Amino acid sequence: MEKKFDPQHLDVVAFARDGAALEGLGALQAMPRLLQEQVLGALQAGPVVWRLEGRSVPQSGGADQIWLELDASVALPMQCQRCLSPVLETVQAQRSFRFVSDEATAAALDDEAEEDILVISRDFDALALVEDELILSLPLVPLHEVCPELVPMSAVDPEFEQAAERPNPFGVLAGLKKSTS
Repeated sequence: MEKKFDPQHLDVVAFARDGAALEGLGALQAMPRLLQEQVLGALQAGPVVWRLEGRSVPQSGGADQIWLELDASVALPMQCQRCLSPVLETVQAQRSFRFVSDEATAAALDDEAEEDILVISRDFDALALVEDELILSLPLVPLHEVCPELVPMSAVDPEFEQAAERPNPFGVLAGLKKSTS
């Protein structure tokens, strides 16, 4: 009989030892921190698509390593930083996580390990991890490849140009200073 795993209350050790996998489609509204990154407009956000795979790697002379592979994506409407109109960005996160027994071990291994190190939990919220990783994968500067509207790349203020042509009133003072010396 196959075990049922709840992604919001995941027993990471059992999940990895079974080599189990979970996948799902979730509404963006279920991830409130990621939802805040969305810009409202004509573009519609896609569902959050995610997949988790657990694996246990035997170690000679020690406990098995517990791993979790995460793959998630969402089409998120964001604000183009060039034209300020909505742009649909595909945000993807693919990460590997190794679980260790305690915080001290995680802190010691974190700097030298290529993978992310987390502490083993029997009640792990994997959907919060999906949300965290998608937030970390957001583009720094969302942009259209080609903006839908022509964007002015320079600003010219005619009043500024006219002011620059007028004589400087302090120039008269400089002339007075020269004539008295």
